Amino acid sequence: MLYYLFDFLENSYNLTGASLFQFISFRGAFAIILSLFISTIFGKKIIGYLIYKNVGEDVRQLGLDGENDKKGTPTMGGLIIIISTLIPVFLLSKLDNIYIQVLIISTIWMGTFGFVDDYIKIFKKNKKGLKGRFKVLGQFILGVFVGLVMYFHPDITIRKEKYDQNGSKILVSEKSTLTTIPFLKNNELDYSEIIFWDKDSTKYSWIIFVPIVILIIISVSNGANITDGIDGLAAGTSAIIILTLGIFSWISGNIIFSNYLNIMYIPNLGEIVIYICSMLGALIGFLWYNAFPAQIFMGDTGSLTIGAIISVIAIMVRKELLLPLLCGIFLIENLSVIIQVFYYKYSKKKTGFGKRVFLMAPIHHHFQKKGMHESKIVSRFWIIGIILSVLTIVTLKLR
Repeated sequence: MLYYLFDFLENSYNLTGASLFQFISFRGAFAIILSLFISTIFGKKIIGYLIYKNVGEDVRQLGLDGENDKKGTPTMGGLIIIISTLIPVFLLSKLDNIYIQVLIISTIWMGTFGFVDDYIKIFKKNKKGLKGRFKVLGQFILGVFVGLVMYFHPDITIRKEKYDQNGSKILVSEKSTLTTIPFLKNNELDYSEIIFWDKDSTKYSWIIFVPIVILIIISVSNGANITDGIDGLAAGTSAIIILTLGIFSWISGNIIFSNYLNIMYIPNLGEIVIYICSMLGALIGFLWYNAFPAQIFMGDTGSLTIGAIISVIAIMVRKELLLPLLCGIFLIENLSVIIQVFYYKYSKKKTGFGKRVFLMAPIHHHFQKKGMHESKIVSRFWIIGIILSVLTIVTLKLR
C-alpha cells in the first residue's frame, strides 16, 4: 500500500525521497526492520495475551532433561511470525505481482490449518490435534494450487537468450517448466523432457510438474514441523534457509546479476525479496522469545506454514531440486523418524523384540538423551545449516 502511495506522490508531486520505494533493496531493508519491530515489540504483547488466555503447552513426558520446565509455555507463536510477515508485505510490496499473491494465499492457507491443529490440542484438550490426513489434504490442495498457477499463469515466465534472423542475441520471455539442477548441462532440467509418450511434450508437462510440487510442499512442510522440537531450532534453521532463498531470488529476479552469473532470469520474481525479508525479520524477531529458555513455542501454526512457504519460494525461484541439500536439517530429522520406525517394526517382526537405531527420534532428541544441552544442539544444527546453505549456493557453478 505504501508502495502505491509513494509511487503516486512521486509521479504527481515529484516528492523528494518517494522514488526510494521503487528500489527493491530499500523496500527489502525497510521490510526487515518493520517485521523485526512488530515481532519483538508486539510479540511480547501477544505472549502476554496467550498467557492470560492460558494457551499453554501440555508437554509430553519423554524423559528429557528440563521438559517439565517447559510446561505451560504459550504456544501458537506462529501467529507472531505470520502477522509480522504479512503486515510489511501488504505495506511495501506490489500486490498485483502474481508471486506475492501466491505467497500471501499460501501463508494464510497453511497458517489456518496450523492454527486449527493448535486450537484442537489446547482448547479441545486433544493431544493429537488435527488428524494427519486433514493436514496432508491442506498441503495437497496448496500443492495443486501452486503447481497449476506456476504452470498456467501468463505472468510466470522465464527469459532465455535466443538468436534472431541476423544472428544477434535477444531475450525472449516464454512459459517453461525449466528448473535448476547441478551437474547437468547449463544447470537446467526441463520437466517436459521426462515425457516420452508424446512428441509434443509441452501439452502434458503439467502432469509431471504438479505432482512434484505437491510432493515437495508436503515433504518440506512436515520436515519443518518435525524439526520444531527444541527451543529455537526450527526458527533459526528456517531463517538460514529463507536468507539463502532470498539471495537466489535477488539474483534470478535481476537481469544484470543473472546474466553476469549465467543464472536463469525470471521476470517479476525480484518482488518476492520483500516477502522474504519480511519473513526473515519475523523469524529473527521470534527467536528473541523462542531461543532457550523459550518464552513461547511456534506450534503447528508456525512450523507447517514456514515449511510450506520455503517450498513455495524454492519452486518460484526454480531451485526446488536443491531443497534436499538446502533443507538438509529437515531431511535428516525426517529420515531419523522413518529409519527409527522402520527398523523398530522390522526387528520386532524378525526377533519379537523391537530395537531402535537412535535413543529417540527425531534425531535432536537423540542428542538430548546423550546428555547434550539443547542450546548446544541448536547451535550445532545452525552451523550445519549454514554450511549446507553455502554448498547450495556453490552448486550453481557446478556444470
